[in-house]
Amino acid sequence: MQEYTVRNTPLLEKKLDKYLGYLINRKKSPQSAQSLLKDFVETRESLEKTAGMIKDPDDEKLKIRKLKRINFRRHNYFLLFRTNGDVVEIVTMFHGLENYSDKLTDEFPVQK
Repeated sequence: MQEYTVRNTPLLEKKLDKYLGYLINRKKSPQSAQSLLKDFVETRESLEKTAGMIKDPDDEKLKIRKLKRINFRRHNYFLLFRTNGDVVEIVTMFHGLENYSDKLTDEFPVQK
């Protein structure tokens, strides 16, 4: 089984901080933030072994950007990532209720 090196982008770090800050500061729930962070870490670690086995997306906007999706196990969040050889780059994350498709267009325009 191939092992991957997983890297976070600055955008991912910014989004993770935003979600954690929301849970801590607005919802006053550091326990929820801690639980989300744990789920993030576990999902990220799973990519070290499973990134190459995740199927290509059906979503055309993800396909043309060469992005794949992995859902968190216990929370309604997901990561978008791409692979290049044995490197996985986690590009960003979204909450499951967000309209990620429109945001994806703004954050990651298709290169021509």
